[in-house]
Amino acid sequence: MKELFAHIKDARWVAQTIAESIREPLLVLDGKLKILFASPSFYRSFQMGTEDAKNRHLFALDGGAWNIPSLRLLLEQIIPERTVMEKFEVAHEFPRIGRRVFHLHARKGVYEDDARTAILLGFEDVTERRAGELERQLLQKQTDDLLLQKETLLAEMQHRIVNSLQIIASILMLKAGAVTSEETRQHLQDAHRRVMSVAAVQHLLHSSGRGDPIEIAPYLRKLCDSLAESMIGDYRQATLQVLADNGRVLSASAVSLGLIVTELVINALKYAFPKEKESASVIVRYEVDGMDWKLSVSDNGVGRPNGSGNAAKGGLGTSLVNALAHSLEAQVKTTSGPEGMSVSITHATFISRSPPAYSRHGRDQKAPSLSATA
Repeated sequence: MKELFAHIKDARWVAQTIAESIREPLLVLDGKLKILFASPSFYRSFQMGTEDAKNRHLFALDGGAWNIPSLRLLLEQIIPERTVMEKFEVAHEFPRIGRRVFHLHARKGVYEDDARTAILLGFEDVTERRAGELERQLLQKQTDDLLLQKETLLAEMQHRIVNSLQIIASILMLKAGAVTSEETRQHLQDAHRRVMSVAAVQHLLHSSGRGDPIEIAPYLRKLCDSLAESMIGDYRQATLQVLADNGRVLSASAVSLGLIVTELVINALKYAFPKEKESASVIVRYEVDGMDWKLSVSDNGVGRPNGSGNAAKGGLGTSLVNALAHSLEAQVKTTSGPEGMSVSITHATFISRSPPAYSRHGRDQKAPSLSATA
């Protein structure tokens, strides 16, 4: 008996030492939820003394303040059924320490005679963690609200820009009809087309969603469709075709590409076919190779007298194309001959390689095109 008593004493000492060394608050309850043992960290965390807790019923602590519905649910219903429960969250206003959020870890133990039960109840304070999560949620909501306001303002500004450009274009057309000088009329009409091209680009970007990468193939098709419609009747008949690889570009790059295409297409339709040609065509190509790309506008017209080579300094249109290409870190090359003229804008290492045979999805597949009469 002495030896058995010594073993029991040693085991109790070890258990108590372990319980006292645990940093998180710990309670040992009997089957009726009376406190058999409370760790020192429990007394410190809840600012209690030994006389406030030991041998008291858990729900009677602090004058009944611990009679928490969620805690009662855990101990009277969940634990008898499950034996173990982890991270059971309880939020409560405690009389001595204020509002706290705890994760409760409960485990039921049964003695060998099945007549007695003990419940280990651990407390993990997650108050600061929950406060941080709530703060992050609030910040995220504020960020989302600000982004929504920004998108709304950008959409409204873009809408106003398009309207203003259309008004300017209308004024230019009125002036073109009122002047007597043919040269001045041509300049005003050119200015009208450039303003309308900017308006068309802005409208397409607005339709695609501001801030998101732009799908380049449908963007170029819609733009060229708009150009073909606006120029019907102005020039001799020609087909306008778009062949474009799949890919996305930032909205700022899409603006520059759209303006380049507009300028080159207008010039091709104006100057490539001085005489009516049954098979007249203008082709817009956009090829992608990794991070590199190549944009070209070609026609089967009369070309230009100075042959081929890099684009030389010319009028306003040439200056615009060169400036826009420079902003895209691309190079401009013009090739002209008896079979027509081609202007290409090439980005980065694509310049040093011969371009592959074009296809949108593969070498042997025919790319879809947009045709219109202009």
